Amino acid sequence: MNIHLREKYKKEVIPQMRERFGYKNDLAVPRIEKVVVNMGFGKHITGKSTEEKKKIIDSFLQDLALITGQKPVLRNAKKSISSFKVRKGMPIGAVCTLRGQKMYDLLEKLIHIALPRSRDFKGIDPKSIDESGNLTIGIKEHIVFPEVSPEKAKQIFGFEITIVTTAKSKEEGKVLLQLLGFPIKK
Repeated sequence: MNIHLREKYKKEVIPQMRERFGYKNDLAVPRIEKVVVNMGFGKHITGKSTEEKKKIIDSFLQDLALITGQKPVLRNAKKSISSFKVRKGMPIGAVCTLRGQKMYDLLEKLIHIALPRSRDFKGIDPKSIDESGNLTIGIKEHIVFPEVSPEKAKQIFGFEITIVTTAKSKEEGKVLLQLLGFPIKK
C-alpha cells in the first residue's frame, strides 16, 4: 500500500525527527514549506523571430502547467544584456511556486516516477542541499514526468526544482528529505 507524502510526514517522519533531534513538540519539527519550479528559455529562443519565440514560450508554459498543476508566471528581463541578446522587458523564464496539496502531488511524482525515469540517475548528491536545508534539483528533460508525452513534446527543456524546508541546518534538512523518501546518496 502506497502511503501519501503528507500522511507519511505526520505518521513516520515527525516521530523519528523528534527522537533524533529532541524537539519539544510536533510544530518544531522541520517541514517542507514550498516547492519552486523555475525555468529559463535561454538558448531555445535566441535568434528566433518574435512569432517563433511566442510559439516556443507558449509550448513551454503549457508543459510546465501540466507538470505542476498550476499556471506558471512569466519572468521578464530586468535590464538589457547585449552579449546574451536580451532586451529589457523580454520574457526570459517562468516560475511556479507550489504549496499545499499541489506541492505534495508534485513531490510524489518526482520521487516515485520522474527521478527513477531520468537517464543516468544514481541518487541526489548531498551537495544539492544548502546550509538552510533546502534542496535544489535540476531536471534535464521535462519528458520524465508522466503528464508530458514524449511524442507530442516539440522541444525538450530542463528546469530546476527547489524544495524549501523550515530546517535550521543542512543536517536537519538532509534527514527530513531522506525520511520523506528522497533518494539522497550516502
